[in-house]
Amino acid sequence: MNHRYATFIKMINLTFDYISLNIAMIMAYYIEGKEHVSWIHNPYYLPFVLIFNLTWLLSANISGLYQQVLYKDSIKTYHNVIKTYVLFISIICVIMVIIGTKTYFITRGYLVYSSILFGILLVLWKLIFLSVRKSLNVSLYDLRNVIIIGHGRVGKDLEELFDNPTLGYKLIGFFDDNPGLVKDKGKYLGFTDDCINYALNNNIDEIFCTLPISEKNKIEQLITDADKNLIRFKFVPEYYDYGIKPVLIENFGHIPVISVRPEPLENMLNRFVKRLFDVVFSIFIIIFFFSWLFPLLAILIKLETRGPVFFKQVRSGRDNKPFTCYKFRSMRINNESDKKQATRNDHRITKLGAFLRRTSIDELPQFFNVLIGNMSVIGPRPHMLSHTEQYAQLIDSFMVRHFLKPGITGWAQAKGLRGETSTTEAMMKRVEADVWYLENWSFLLDLRIIFLTIMNGVKDYKTTF
Repeated sequence: MNHRYATFIKMINLTFDYISLNIAMIMAYYIEGKEHVSWIHNPYYLPFVLIFNLTWLLSANISGLYQQVLYKDSIKTYHNVIKTYVLFISIICVIMVIIGTKTYFITRGYLVYSSILFGILLVLWKLIFLSVRKSLNVSLYDLRNVIIIGHGRVGKDLEELFDNPTLGYKLIGFFDDNPGLVKDKGKYLGFTDDCINYALNNNIDEIFCTLPISEKNKIEQLITDADKNLIRFKFVPEYYDYGIKPVLIENFGHIPVISVRPEPLENMLNRFVKRLFDVVFSIFIIIFFFSWLFPLLAILIKLETRGPVFFKQVRSGRDNKPFTCYKFRSMRINNESDKKQATRNDHRITKLGAFLRRTSIDELPQFFNVLIGNMSVIGPRPHMLSHTEQYAQLIDSFMVRHFLKPGITGWAQAKGLRGETSTTEAMMKRVEADVWYLENWSFLLDLRIIFLTIMNGVKDYKTTF
């Protein structure tokens, strides 16, 4: 199957996703009993159609739904579809909380019907798509033929990657001026100067060059020859050998600048989505939980010990800038709160405080920190300034976590890495989790962390009682 038909199949996949979405919306419209006004003539309904379609586009872009659709196996395909669907529903819910449904005369029933119908149609369509893809043998016949110049460590690593057909490549062989480097003689195709002629005569789609930068003149000539003969040429530079795993290359003029780690939240759209969620979720918690818990807990805290209801402490924030963090007070007034970490069976913790800390209810005031903007709902937990200074000297990557806003909960806490960190090894595990979150952020991951945090809180509540 040639690439023209492959592109056609990809477009069919995307188009039928949107057809499924809009059919579901129309069906839900008439199920809700609005047949007295045609959906296409209803001025209040059409803006909502636009919102749904644009939200699906946004969700698909965030999840990478339409990337390599011809090569993903069935399980990965459905996993990606489910991620996109959940993200889509979540964003729609957030939008409806902000703009309200009454504005466009959209009922809750309509939202439920359209969501369920879309999910059903989406699953059915993907079954059809996967069946058609299998019958056409796309994954077998639509691979791009590639050759590799150079059989050093980088070339060998590429060879291992190309063994996976889901990448969409078929490795034909190697070109190297030292034939002895290629152990599999069946894959040795000749000297580097012969690669262009070979590519022209054997339907090669792309050339991957792994030569060192010391071969600058030869690389430049190969690029020129490949361009003249309309062959795609890709260069794997030497920095690969340093263990750097970049995903973003920016051009400053003609100079490529490579990031040493991916940071999804450096993208403005991602930051906007995260901040929007922070504000909406915080307002929800403050109105529906904090508003009635605060007077109750204030009375109980005052009855048990003297002192303020809130505990305020300066902690390390984004870019290591200090900020005032708020909590419900769970300890007796003491002079060690800014130096000594809370430990198991700490005599400073009150009986009520032990319950608040176990269930994380003491963190509720931090939703005001989120509204102010110096914290996020999800992120690395903020530390005391003395601890930041201490662990920055002991753990090389400790300060990396401060590229993000600190959070009320985070990936480390969702994995059970919470409470006292009595050893450097324990802190290293938290830091590893925080850096992983920095490199792998997604809106769906934030929702997952919230779910896991709630589940952990429920378990701790049951344990307490």
